[in-house]
Amino acid sequence: QVRLVESGGGLVQSGASLNLSCVASGRTYSRYTTAWFRQTPGQERKFVAAVTWTGGGTHYSDSGKGRFTISRDNAKNTVYLQMNSLKPEDTAVYYCAASLGGLDVRRERYTYWGQGTQVTVSS
Repeated sequence: QVRLVESGGGLVQSGASLNLSCVASGRTYSRYTTAWFRQTPGQERKFVAAVTWTGGGTHYSDSGKGRFTISRDNAKNTVYLQMNSLKPEDTAVYYCAASLGGLDVRRERYTYWGQGTQVTVSS
C-alpha cells in the first residue's frame, strides 16, 4: 500500500509560479509511474502531467505543456510539479496519483491517490 500526500498549493496572482510536491510513503520501492490531475467543482478530474519511475519519460496535457514541468527525486520519495505563468483557469484542486503501469492520461489507470492541494490563481 502507498500513501501520497500533496503540498505546495496556495493563492497566487496571475503570472506567478508554484511548485507542488507529492511525497510517497509505504511500498515506495515499487517502480510507480506518477501523475498529476486537477479538478474543479462539478467537473471531471483531468490529466495534467505524468512521469515514469526513472524520470526519463514524461507526458503533458495541452494546457500544461510549455508551462508545467513534472520531475521526481526517488531518493526523497517525492514527485514535483513546477507550474509557471499561472492563469486563473489553472485554479483547481491538484491531486497526485500512482500506477504500476506506464504513462497514461486515464484516471482509472491509477491505483493510489493523494488528498489534493488547492491552487487558486487570481487575476
